[in-house]
Amino acid sequence: MTINPTWLTELDTPYLLIDETRLKQNIGYLKQRVEARGSRLRPHLKTLRTLAAADYLLDSKTSPATVSTLAEAEAYAEAGYTDLLYAVGIAPSKLSRVAKLRQQGINLHILLDNLEQANAVISYADKQQQTFSVFIEIDSDGHRGGIEPADPRLIDIARKLGVHFNGLMTHAGGSYGCTTDLALREFAATECNAVLKAKQQLNKAGIKCPKTSVGSTPTAHFGEDFNGISEVRAGVYTTFDLVMKNIGVCDFKDIAMSVVTTVIGYNQEKNWVLVDSGWMALSRDRGTANQQQDFGYGQVCTIAGEPLTDIYVSSTSQEHGIIELPGHAELKDFPVGLKLRIFPNHACATAAMHQGYHVLMSDGSHNTWERIQGW
Repeated sequence: MTINPTWLTELDTPYLLIDETRLKQNIGYLKQRVEARGSRLRPHLKTLRTLAAADYLLDSKTSPATVSTLAEAEAYAEAGYTDLLYAVGIAPSKLSRVAKLRQQGINLHILLDNLEQANAVISYADKQQQTFSVFIEIDSDGHRGGIEPADPRLIDIARKLGVHFNGLMTHAGGSYGCTTDLALREFAATECNAVLKAKQQLNKAGIKCPKTSVGSTPTAHFGEDFNGISEVRAGVYTTFDLVMKNIGVCDFKDIAMSVVTTVIGYNQEKNWVLVDSGWMALSRDRGTANQQQDFGYGQVCTIAGEPLTDIYVSSTSQEHGIIELPGHAELKDFPVGLKLRIFPNHACATAAMHQGYHVLMSDGSHNTWERIQGW
């Protein structure tokens, strides 16, 4: 049953809305799925970046989690969370912040993929008598960073790290280019095989590899066997978005994030509706532009969250959104003052445009969550 309380139309727009019911369903489904296939989740907290959401994602303060900035790590550590993977290659200048958290008892893991980074870690560790937990990034798909499983530099880096080496990590970002279930299953298997092959290379060289970490939202949802994998990471699955819908990971009914906007005028000659949500509210992300369905800057929905067929935010300026109505829609159906929801292309990018979120709780009540800011 759709819950559509009056407070949704009483707040100033634009604002970012989270649907708690859908959020909880998305989180529960993936947790059960991964555990049933032999591993456990290390959820990525980067999409919502809020302490409130962590309570939904993590069973306890010691549960494993992933962050994309040290600002997140510091905020979650202050709140009592103790097992955090900073899943961005470490910059040597940030080691002092990492060390400070580890000295406070936070098991903060860092990531690298080259000897220069490893040398910086060892130099700092030796000078400051500091221990680190380091994951080496493996390239499983030629998408971005990491080194290939058979690259001899893998052994060199692990040996250089010595006691600081704790595991291997890979991210199959290339899975975002898949369009069929079969391709997604194959990509998930490739991701797991890459990190397991790298572990085998290390074992042959006499180097122990305690942990293996894989993940992306598509591969987490389509991987069929995670045996031998310590943990699976995923982030945007909490709310999903239009990019994920195009890939085939979710449907409209699963998207838990939207931007609420107000109709503020028209261009009658062009059959345009103007709304008060520009790129400052929606973001400039055009992630669906090269996918099977281009949703412009977002899918337009009723205030109850029901998608309006073939109606998208066509273009944006800073504070204006333009909805170019298709032939079957009329301006009279969009009176000035009407509230609409817009599903985002990329939930992480859209959430980043807002300092906080309004939350539609499962019982229809209203809550607010504050976003962690900075890097």
